[in-house]
Amino acid sequence: MTSSDRQAARKRDDGERVRRFQALALPHLDAAYNLARWLSGNSADAEDIVQEAFMRALRFFDSFEGDSARPWLLAIVRRTWYSEWRRRASSHEVVQFDEELDDTPIDGWGTAPEDPQTLMIREQDTRLVHEALAELPVEFREVLILRELEDLSYREIAAVTELPIGTVMSRIARARRKFAAIVTSREPQRRAEHVRTTDGQQERPDGM
Repeated sequence: MTSSDRQAARKRDDGERVRRFQALALPHLDAAYNLARWLSGNSADAEDIVQEAFMRALRFFDSFEGDSARPWLLAIVRRTWYSEWRRRASSHEVVQFDEELDDTPIDGWGTAPEDPQTLMIREQDTRLVHEALAELPVEFREVLILRELEDLSYREIAAVTELPIGTVMSRIARARRKFAAIVTSREPQRRAEHVRTTDGQQERPDGM
């Protein structure tokens, strides 16, 4: 095989590798952006994080094993964000992310029973959910996003966050309770806004 033949074969292999990566990773682009957006707190940082994460994912694509690239890709998004978070924390720009949050692991793993906090998350309107999630410490926010909005299993969340499954379950339970407390505290304001809106509609002249 000549040098030009080897180069052509290498290009074909690289092209096939990129096509396979795109086929497996691109369907999860929205999930990657959503996670980055909730972790970073703004869209500009989220776009940078996702771009960097996808570049890293392509670079290390040969190490990927399994059928679903989603948890693997989200783990890279999280690590990419976490690297930037630590850099900013060292500059005192943000509060330090507590990777070793004191969670009491739940023995065993699998599907936890539904609880009132879980139902509350799913029944609230989008605006209130987003406001409450934004108030959560990021350690709790990320697991709730992955579980309730991205619908990942406990096993997948453990893979993304690199935490034991028991710790993941415990952290999600605590996150749900904190979320419920925030929503409950906002209920009086929400009811008052609803009353003002309703009263305003009733006072409109006919035909308006």
